[in-house]
Amino acid sequence: MAKVERLETVWKLRGDMMVAYALRHGKHKIPHGSVRRRMALRPPASSRTRAARTPLAARFEGDLRRRLLRAKERLPLAAFAPRVPALEDGLRLVQEVAHRRDLGALKRLKLRERLRCRLGRDPNPSAGIVDSQSARTSGVGGQERGFDPAKNVEGRKRHLLVDTEGLVLKAKVHSARVPDADGIGLLLGSARVGLSRLSHLWVDAGYQGRGKRWAEEAMGLSVEVVRKPKKPLPEKVAELWAAEWAKEGVAVDWQKLMPPKGFRVLPRRWVVERTFAWISHNRRMAKDYERLCATGEAFVYAAMTRLMVRRLARA
Repeated sequence: MAKVERLETVWKLRGDMMVAYALRHGKHKIPHGSVRRRMALRPPASSRTRAARTPLAARFEGDLRRRLLRAKERLPLAAFAPRVPALEDGLRLVQEVAHRRDLGALKRLKLRERLRCRLGRDPNPSAGIVDSQSARTSGVGGQERGFDPAKNVEGRKRHLLVDTEGLVLKAKVHSARVPDADGIGLLLGSARVGLSRLSHLWVDAGYQGRGKRWAEEAMGLSVEVVRKPKKPLPEKVAELWAAEWAKEGVAVDWQKLMPPKGFRVLPRRWVVERTFAWISHNRRMAKDYERLCATGEAFVYAAMTRLMVRRLARA
């Protein structure tokens, strides 16, 4: 076999043999077939040059947080058993929950009620916030896909109804081409189950019109539209107004006519936006990889169940 000067990618076949592709190969051209390259065999590096490693040795010695715990450093599971309720022990695996779409609505309801009681709130919420998030889809196929012209996104929408603490009460996944004014009907159509005290909603300007009217007439809810602040007045216009008033003998500071600069938190709207951020912390929720909308809804509930279980365990 020909001897080569430089080697490229290396594969280890056995303990005493390694195979590497050579950088230089024949100049033949095969347009519609596989190209055979010369290969070189060489023995692996001596074991003496590599440091001895035990199963309990730290994988990353530079970062103390990323190392394996030794047996004496591990805490027994019995120490944490009283802090984790038995309900959380019976939760199904996320994969099983998502693929079977059997979400255990009763268990999620009890989790939310217990968490709200820990926070000093009534178990049944009386107010909620509604908003949607457009997510891009992958190439796995499936129905209920469309284009959202407002967000310039091709995919699906995740419609959420959350309480004032940001916990998901109801989730609905549908095509992104469905506007928010129509999507609220798909979301709240079956949301009355277990939400008998729900009486008030905060929504954004996308729900004004028929969306707000439907929620008030069909659901009997009071709906408040939280609008964005108006665009600031141009400084040149404010200076001209102050100059005209000065001619009339009225001294006006034009800078007081300008709205405050910087970011402004919209009332209650930030709660549901924070919930979307919580859900996006799960890598599976970065995009919509699912073929069915029901599976996407299952992953939303699974992400929130994980969050609620962790909060109850740490309380």
